[in-house]
Amino acid sequence: MTKKAFDKIAEGLTEALSIARGETKPAKLHIPPEIDVRAIRARTGLSQDDFATAFGFTINQIKDWEQGRARPLGGVRAYLLIIARDAKSVLELLAKARGKKAA
Repeated sequence: MTKKAFDKIAEGLTEALSIARGETKPAKLHIPPEIDVRAIRARTGLSQDDFATAFGFTINQIKDWEQGRARPLGGVRAYLLIIARDAKSVLELLAKARGKKAA
């Protein structure tokens, strides 16, 4: 991960903590009502099972979302948008959180 990307992520985390403490008002984030999970997963090149495992979903969630039986709600939609934008950085952050190096 580049220093610029890390700095942006760190800035976002600092802002999130400030919002959680009530020091800052949250910005309004537009999250579209429909998220194309299949397209997001396809861009990562991962199978349903690997995508679920890598990003902390269940295989049943992925299947249900992709087959239209259910749709991601709330913060999960925002998380999927972040994955769609920069899956590699998300994987790196998750690996750091687990104390491992990303693949």
